[in-house]
Amino acid sequence: METGNVLERVAASISRWGMFRRGERVGVACSGGADSVCLLDVLVQLAPRWELRLSVLHFDHGLRGEESRADARFVAQLAERYGLPLHAGSSDVGALARRQRDNLEQAARRARRAFFLDLIAREVVDRIALGHTRSDQAETVLFRLLRGAGPRGLAAMHPVTPEGFVRPLIEVGRDDIERYLAERGLQWRLDHSNLDTRLARNRIRHELLPYLRRQWNPAIEKLLAQTALLLQEEERYWEGEATRLAERLFDRRQDAWIAPVRALLALPRAARRRVLRLAVTRLRGDLRGWEFKHVEAVLALVESATGSGRLVLPGLVVERSFDWVRLTPCTADSEKGEYVIPVRAPGVYRVPGSSLVVTLEPASVGEVEAPGGELLDWDRVPQPLVLRNWRPGDQYRPAGQSREIKLKELFQRARIPLWERRKWPIMSSGREIVWAARFGAAAACVAEPGSRTIVRAKAESAE
Repeated sequence: METGNVLERVAASISRWGMFRRGERVGVACSGGADSVCLLDVLVQLAPRWELRLSVLHFDHGLRGEESRADARFVAQLAERYGLPLHAGSSDVGALARRQRDNLEQAARRARRAFFLDLIAREVVDRIALGHTRSDQAETVLFRLLRGAGPRGLAAMHPVTPEGFVRPLIEVGRDDIERYLAERGLQWRLDHSNLDTRLARNRIRHELLPYLRRQWNPAIEKLLAQTALLLQEEERYWEGEATRLAERLFDRRQDAWIAPVRALLALPRAARRRVLRLAVTRLRGDLRGWEFKHVEAVLALVESATGSGRLVLPGLVVERSFDWVRLTPCTADSEKGEYVIPVRAPGVYRVPGSSLVVTLEPASVGEVEAPGGELLDWDRVPQPLVLRNWRPGDQYRPAGQSREIKLKELFQRARIPLWERRKWPIMSSGREIVWAARFGAAAACVAEPGSRTIVRAKAESAE
């Protein structure tokens, strides 16, 4: 491919994907390697078409000693040659990986990404151009396929991301880039770690892909990249569809998403999986640590004929109770939720970690209801009184009942989900329960027509 063809192919990709808006500040990530040197030279030539204001970005991972420092000097010289400002960053990625108990590749990617995102956040640049090529895309698809990724993972690297990353070389192969550099007489740095076939990605690049190219299909790289493109379009559609379905199905409140099981079961299984994955992503921020087996476990819980169950999965707790399924981050679920609050009448008390508010307010004799209401004869309520959450074993005799009943039995009759029970408000004095939300006053404390001091106790959502 001639130099001009590379330029026009990149220009077509920029236009096709809307990578730049006119006049934007674009930081060009440059490691000094062949791909990033090509990217910098190409964008310098194309910048006038979009009136782009370019700068050069370099991040030193501190992993290769003098070789890394030489890369940094090389990139600084490139920036000076093109007359562009340079923004450099560095990190001891080895120490970072040990501290986070992560592998070097992942730690390096996170440190580099944090450096780039900081430049966008501080408005130093509007966009960051990365040097990923069609060859990188093919390697990524194959790598993820071998690890068992689904459609979202196989969509691989997107030409444009919401954070502001763009990949102008995504439709240009590595062979084309090397020819471009030779024609332009450009030098680049060689990262010897890219030759280390102990690393899985390098084995794919230097062994597996060449084998597939020779033995199966000379156009394997192009076909794998096309697969990523097709799946990206599928993912864009499904993202919108799953969002629409989730907004209709889920009640989203206080770090928890709750949906009726019947509504989920009414969806085709493919849509059900997408909606649940979306809920997990929104609650956790990403799907890191989640595998096929985790999503299948959630589906199995939803589809189970039994009415209850609980899963503790990476970063998330999923619960099924009666006709509902609830997803909540582990951090929110791990709170025990126990509380004990001294109360007096009148008064307004917020249930900790809940949207419920318990109100005690004066009422008149004319408001006395039939047995089982929410009105208390305050003269018969034992003191001191506390508002607390339900605990296993709690029981009392509600007004209108002939015997004591466990709260658990009342919950089951009323089909109250397990997760709502943990913070269920109860008023008690010592072991004696005088009132429970929804189930009303105890028979010994309920207001009657002859009561003198009457208090209404009610629990309502503040949302």
